[in-house]
Amino acid sequence: MLTVTDLNVYYGNIHAIKDVSFNVQKDEIVTLIGANGAGKSTVLRTISGLLRAKTGSIVFENSEIGSVPSHKIVHLGLAQVPEGRHIFLRMSVQQNLEIGNYTQSGKDMQNKIEAAYKRFPILKERRKQLAGTLSGGEQQMLAISRALMSSPKLLMLDEPSLGLAPMLVEFVFDIIKELNDSGVTILLVEQNARMALSIADRGYVLETGNIVLSATAKELLADETVRRAYLGG
Repeated sequence: MLTVTDLNVYYGNIHAIKDVSFNVQKDEIVTLIGANGAGKSTVLRTISGLLRAKTGSIVFENSEIGSVPSHKIVHLGLAQVPEGRHIFLRMSVQQNLEIGNYTQSGKDMQNKIEAAYKRFPILKERRKQLAGTLSGGEQQMLAISRALMSSPKLLMLDEPSLGLAPMLVEFVFDIIKELNDSGVTILLVEQNARMALSIADRGYVLETGNIVLSATAKELLADETVRRAYLGG
């Protein structure tokens, strides 16, 4: 579904992403793990069209999207839940969801909103509240729900557990697994490597802009180097 080949991304003179190559097959959960600053978010932002690669190829469903504007990438069926959520704080919960549907020309909007409320009942209770008044966990639920309004084939999540209480982290990861089981392919960037690998099919380890290791999630969980560096021994 997604093939990234020899991706190189710069911030000015800083070479942030160095010859990164990986792929995501349909119906998989693939995770990129690595320390803070390794370049994980930069990879997602480049795939989404928010950043431009200097060299390399990004192919989504057999179409090269490396130079496609970000709003058109959403139309193609690729959506991102950004790090820090970036919901519209001065709009209501319901309005945030409606905006998420903009690529769909009103198609099934109400059904998708009802599905979001069924998945996260607290959002239904808060539907008229300004999104900025929600707790961190509720904002993450809203960010995920807003992305799903575009009916993505591939959903990219950037640090979905960031700043959440442990109980909420487990809940969010259960939802990610449930979405995958319902047919949404997932590319997950996450500092909580243990949680990410516990639900993923495969993983890639990113260090200072380079992919240094790739394997099944089970193999990475058992890898001594990964255990020491990212899983606490």
